[in-house]
Amino acid sequence: MASSGRERGVDVTRVFGTDGVRGAVGQWPMTPEFVLKLGWAAGKVLGDHGRRRVLIGKDTRVSGYMFESALEAGFAAAGVDVRLLGPMPTPAIAYLTRTLRASAGVVISASHNPYADNGVKFFSSHGEKLPDAVEDTIQSMLDQPLEVIDNRRLGKADRIEDAPGRYIEFCKSTVPSGMMLSGLRIVVDCAHGATYQVAPRVFAELGAEVEVIGTAPDGFNINEGVGSTHPEAVRSAVLASNADLGVAFDGDGDRVVMVDAEGNVRDGDELLYVIAAGRVQQGYAGGVVGTQMSNLGLERAVKALGCPFLRAKVGDRYVHEALKREQWLLGGESSGHLLCLDRHSTGDGIIAALQVLAEMARQGKSLGELLEPMDVLPQELINVRIDRPLSLEDPVIASAVDAAESRLAGRGRVLLRPSGTEPLIRVMVEGESTDEVRSVAQELAAAVRAHAAE
Repeated sequence: MASSGRERGVDVTRVFGTDGVRGAVGQWPMTPEFVLKLGWAAGKVLGDHGRRRVLIGKDTRVSGYMFESALEAGFAAAGVDVRLLGPMPTPAIAYLTRTLRASAGVVISASHNPYADNGVKFFSSHGEKLPDAVEDTIQSMLDQPLEVIDNRRLGKADRIEDAPGRYIEFCKSTVPSGMMLSGLRIVVDCAHGATYQVAPRVFAELGAEVEVIGTAPDGFNINEGVGSTHPEAVRSAVLASNADLGVAFDGDGDRVVMVDAEGNVRDGDELLYVIAAGRVQQGYAGGVVGTQMSNLGLERAVKALGCPFLRAKVGDRYVHEALKREQWLLGGESSGHLLCLDRHSTGDGIIAALQVLAEMARQGKSLGELLEPMDVLPQELINVRIDRPLSLEDPVIASAVDAAESRLAGRGRVLLRPSGTEPLIRVMVEGESTDEVRSVAQELAAAVRAHAAE
């Protein structure tokens, strides 16, 4: 969640959250005026003398048109050329930024949030999230007056028409060249979001029989009852059509969850285990990075493979930083944001799903069979919406956490954390008993909710 601030002449410190700038459309910072200034500031920082060109992609929110125009104007005023991609998955912008040798890539999306929110996030010329230091430099420009560059050096804009085809071929290149999905019936849920043009084609071109849901975006229905945040939709479709597998993406395509043939929803922790186990069988000698929210069952299963396991702060950028520091290749979050740095520079839902399918094909096993060695512990996550800032060091909150940990008596763990993208406190409880975990989580969430309302 970005810091608050004023539109004009006021401190806008840390407008960047854990995943770029995000907020309700029409409210600071997601106003046309601010986004235009953000484009100008980013153009001044990211555009170098030899290559002043950025790519802009978006998801399917109706507000994307407005913010696309605002960013285009801001970059042009800074003397940076813009190449428009239209609706494309976030990881596609990362890939195209790198391969088309752009200075940076920009994505207009609020990921898994509802349509009334939107955001702006950036990729470096290497297709990676911007370091904090670069974001801070962009922020420092936001306090400067917007000065339009000399008319002869204004940026221009054009559209890349073949972007979907380029990205589809890249996705297919991340699995063995001879791999075919013939004989598999797969339900693909695109959340009425950015993957709707490309994901079904990827799986179909690899030979699968594809049934689609969530592929009719209207600007307002992104993530609405479908996608990785509502896996019950793809689960129902899998069971109704007797499919072999279901694959569900979030609105911008950087997260994925899957459903096996029996209707079991398999989250990012489980998919990460399948990928890691397969890589180890093929000689991978590195470790795996999870987060504070990763299930303890993942940690135990990864260590049983002979791999080290580390926990990073929640947020794919922190997983990525840990992977780069350790020089490892595999990591991710239970939400389904998975990084396979031997395949792509950022988290990619389509590519992660393909790695799981590649393991199914290589070993001749179903998804459920591949997951038999992993014992997932019961985990309850409750999002508590707050209307005022709430410190987790607050004595009332700390006392409630102590009480929850006392009830578990060493049989599990408790984690509270603020969301980086929404006004929420996420309450997570994990343990050995489903009933106990649910009860403790509900009591702790109620305590947080009551204190927030005071």
